[in-house]
Amino acid sequence: MEKIIIGIDPDIEKSGYCVLKVNTKEVETTAKSFHEIVERFRALSYDQNCRDVEITVVVEASWIKGKNNWHLCIRDTKNVIAAKGYSVGQNHQTGILICEMARSYGLKVVEHLPLFKCWKGKDRKITDEEIKCFMPIKGRTNQESRDAALLAWVFSGLPIRVKPVKC
Repeated sequence: MEKIIIGIDPDIEKSGYCVLKVNTKEVETTAKSFHEIVERFRALSYDQNCRDVEITVVVEASWIKGKNNWHLCIRDTKNVIAAKGYSVGQNHQTGILICEMARSYGLKVVEHLPLFKCWKGKDRKITDEEIKCFMPIKGRTNQESRDAALLAWVFSGLPIRVKPVKC
């Protein structure tokens, strides 16, 4: 049976989207709008019903945490703080709706807490160079697609080398 994990890092404009074929370790990453993700769910639902494939959608569920990290600065005005809070709320709602849409198509959904940030990039996020040391990704990646790929990879249980070596 083919096992596919879809990793999603929800965002208002474009969410990070990764397809990981666990058996072959094939990885495809991109950024998709909410509408594009829902269209993919429709196609994946059809694949799941017609082929011998197990599909799991893993969504970074930052709304599960009681505490949010808004990256507030001491110089932020009330308007800036309100705008950041509004943006965080929109991201949370996008993630909740993505989970709801995946379930409506009969896909298995896992709401996963955000991964611990322990990398060399800005705000300790993973860089393109770091992720390519243990994951076969072709081409350039943006932060959202790397986060989605890392989420899918960690959920699959595949190994990660935390300290990058010469690739």
